Amino acid sequence: MRSLFIAFVLIAASFAANAQTTPAAAPATTTTAATPTIVFVNADSLLSNYEYYKAERAKMVTLSQKAQAEITAKGNAFQKKVAAYQKGANALTPMQKAATEKKLAAEQQGLQDLSQNTGKQLQDIEASENATLYERINTFLKAYTKTKGYKIVLTYSKSSPSMLYGDDSLDVTKEVLVGLNAEYKAGLK
Repeated sequence: MRSLFIAFVLIAASFAANAQTTPAAAPATTTTAATPTIVFVNADSLLSNYEYYKAERAKMVTLSQKAQAEITAKGNAFQKKVAAYQKGANALTPMQKAATEKKLAAEQQGLQDLSQNTGKQLQDIEASENATLYERINTFLKAYTKTKGYKIVLTYSKSSPSMLYGDDSLDVTKEVLVGLNAEYKAGLK
């Protein structure tokens, strides 16, 4: 890591030295107060304040809770059957015990399958919703950037910081949120 830092410093010093000794071949460009071509959106703020995302997240939580409640209820019923079997097992013949144990094992396998299938279904629904969310934001940004004259919209997120810094003047999160939320509310009518 230290050698990478030293190499970076040497490269930067080399560029600085060349910039000072190389004659200017073209006039230097200056930045003006023109519209920037690159802006960014804070993904954390966008998701926490986008009404569509909040509504879909609430639906997912409700679906997950219902699924968990169903699995828990069936698991509790199964545990009662196991307890009842264990309590009365001494009164059963060996054939009855074997048949009951086979039936309980099949029921236990069914519960495990239900749990796995439910988890997969929830993951599939969430993946589909994430794709829809991405498409909604992407579609909005295409129109938004066209009207504003932007060429690139970057995202910033604390959890996945691919962009380390962006000047606050380039942050269009609030504008994008206003537009996305207005579009979402219009679609609800």
